[in-house]
Amino acid sequence: MERSTLDLWVGLFVVAGIGALMVLAMKVGNMSGVSAGDSYMLTANFENIGGLKPRAPIKSAGVVVGRVSGIRFDNEKFVATVSMSIDKSYKFPKDTSASILTSGLLGEQYIGLEGGGDTANLASGDRIKQTQSAMVIEKLIGQFLYSKAAEGGDKK
Repeated sequence: MERSTLDLWVGLFVVAGIGALMVLAMKVGNMSGVSAGDSYMLTANFENIGGLKPRAPIKSAGVVVGRVSGIRFDNEKFVATVSMSIDKSYKFPKDTSASILTSGLLGEQYIGLEGGGDTANLASGDRIKQTQSAMVIEKLIGQFLYSKAAEGGDKK
């Protein structure tokens, strides 16, 4: 093989490798699946969002229906206000509930939506009133240890 042909193949291999790394970086950074379609905005207040981050998925029945568009702290109510961008093709009733869930044991956190039975649907700018905050493992372990210590102190 000539030197120039070999250089061409090595160059193509390097370009393909860089392309594969870019795709992997987009997947890891939640940048894939960006929809250019229309969406509507919802907000919800949570007492504790755990490790929820902007661009985290919003799922209903395991299907990604939107993304977290922003998180801010409400100085008056002392809660986290999460802004969500939901694809317009998905409609949810007014009594929908939102929970912060975790994929697997130590996976990423996402918002899970469960539709209610109301006949009216949420519109852009509406607030989801029924929310459940993230479960913090450290807090659960602390409660477990405290209850075990209390049980041990009662036995005499």
